[in-house]
This record gives sequence, C-alpha cells and structure tokens, in this order.
Amino acid sequence: MLSCNIKGVGNGFPLRLEVEKWVEKEVELNADFLRGIFPKIEWKALAGTARAIGYDALPDEADTSMLNSDDFLSRFHHALLELHVEEGALVCPETGRRGIPNMLLHEDEV
Repeated sequence: MLSCNIKGVGNGFPLRLEVEKWVEKEVELNADFLRGIFPKIEWKALAGTARAIGYDALPDEADTSMLNSDDFLSRFHHALLELHVEEGALVCPETGRRGIPNMLLHEDEV
C-alpha cells in the first residue's frame, strides 16, 4: 500500500510524504501495544515520515533492546500514534508521481 506500483519502477518504497497540515492528538501510551507492533514496523520509513512532519526525535536505527527504554517508547508512541497528517501527498521516490497509494494507474502503467 505504501509503495509505487507503476510497471518498471524498481525503487517505489517507501513513498515520500509531503505534509501540508498535521496535528497532534494525545493518545494514552500502551507499552505492550508498542512492543507488539514494533516487529511489524519498517523503521526507516517511520523515522523518515516523522522527519517529514518535523519530528526528529526518532533514531535512524532501532532494535528490540530499545523497547526497554521508557524514553524510546514515548518517542515511538508519539510518532506512531499522536502525529496525524490531515493534508499532504504521497510521492513515489523514483518517478516523483504524487497521489494516493495505488497512484491511480493508467491502463498502460499496470
């Protein structure tokens, strides 16, 4: 869903996020949820997206040992659950095409 599916695109993941408007919404921290979802997260994509919003508190690399740190959990929680993009665009890193995740492909692009 977060990659460009145009025929011939070799580097369509992760889509780059261009943010026009975002808000913070407070959510109660649930450490067990964060520990459970962590293995399913593509960390570099999350960290890059958080930086696109202006939140640079996430490290470039993360591993499961960091889940024992309350500070790390708090930063992870904030980036994952409290930053909400209201307006913006997803952009293919290879073609520069902007659009929704399926990129509304034309018939000749499938």
